[in-house]
Amino acid sequence: MLHQAWQLCGRWCRWSSPFVHLLMLTVVTFGVLTPLICHRLLHSYFYLRHWHLNPMSQKFLEQNQQEGQDALHYFEKMQIPNNSKASGNDAFQPLLLITIITVQRRNDFHYVLQVASRFHRLLQECGAHCWNHQMLLCNVESDPSSHQDVRLLSSFFPLVSRDRTGENPDPRENQFEKEKQDYVFCLEQSLLAYNPEYILVVEDDAVPEEEIFTVLQHLFLVRFSKPYLRDSLYFKLYHPERLQRYFNPEPMRILEWLGLGMFVGPMLTCVYSWVAGRPGPSWYLVLFFALYSMALAELVGRHYLLELRRLHPALYNVVPVTECCTPAMLFSAPSAQRALGYLKGLHCRQGFAKDTALYSLLQAKGENAYVVEPNLVRHVGMYSSLRLNSSPKLL
Repeated sequence: MLHQAWQLCGRWCRWSSPFVHLLMLTVVTFGVLTPLICHRLLHSYFYLRHWHLNPMSQKFLEQNQQEGQDALHYFEKMQIPNNSKASGNDAFQPLLLITIITVQRRNDFHYVLQVASRFHRLLQECGAHCWNHQMLLCNVESDPSSHQDVRLLSSFFPLVSRDRTGENPDPRENQFEKEKQDYVFCLEQSLLAYNPEYILVVEDDAVPEEEIFTVLQHLFLVRFSKPYLRDSLYFKLYHPERLQRYFNPEPMRILEWLGLGMFVGPMLTCVYSWVAGRPGPSWYLVLFFALYSMALAELVGRHYLLELRRLHPALYNVVPVTECCTPAMLFSAPSAQRALGYLKGLHCRQGFAKDTALYSLLQAKGENAYVVEPNLVRHVGMYSSLRLNSSPKLL
């Protein structure tokens, strides 16, 4: 018995044995190569947080501060047009209204200027395809006149303001309820001012990606032809990268992860069989490489795999929504009306902010909502309007 076990062990441990090959591949991949390659990738399990987080956060803040200055110069050099008031009397009914919700924050980062300048430039580059798009600023600062960046932008874009100066503060209105009411105000004013077909509600620290309008056009023309998508309550265009991993309770992610293993596993098995000179694949090799590819994708980071989908608008994922967060939300006009009615009946508080409130409506009201992957905006606001943080970090 011992002799047979020794023979079996010797057979497995030969250099030509698949067991040795796969063991070495696993050790080299997960113990050497991937940690060396991925230790600076922010959303990877191999990210060395204690080495890189502080300098990367500081570098991001410095770069973002410079981008804020660039956005300020962008508008300072622009020629002032004459259309700076929102009016519901105009004959123009946009296909897409981009509503930027803004509140006064740190002046040195000029968050709203970054967002507005990027949207303005992308609309100019989009040309005739975006002639039926319109921008609207929604200033929800308690004292609207104190928002310096909006004073500059009001010369270039239509503006609505929620003026609450002189009002007695409602003791029941916490910061989260105020944020919800601001959101309701801006969504309602968007419908009243232009009656658009779609409203993209963007918070003032969500900078659009270069391909946002190309992807939105694909959604409008192709994806939204399907009733189950067209009638959805909302579409999220951003989900935090740290929450995009496969190891997640979301069923669609698990199915995607399994699908990745089922697709890549047989391919790697065929490559291995060809390189090793084996006659053909076997089930245990397929299983190993399926698990190997799934582990590699999760540990490196699903976020980086999603980035490959930017190659073409048709590759973008549209999957059932998750709870957090609301930097960029797309509504159709009918769904915006429904969302307004729902939100007015809810009271937000700590632990039940507007993103949670919107998500809670899906089951309560029998609605559907979806998220577009990868993200179509970048969340650059490390200084929150809700939470004070003197030393913000990227994670």
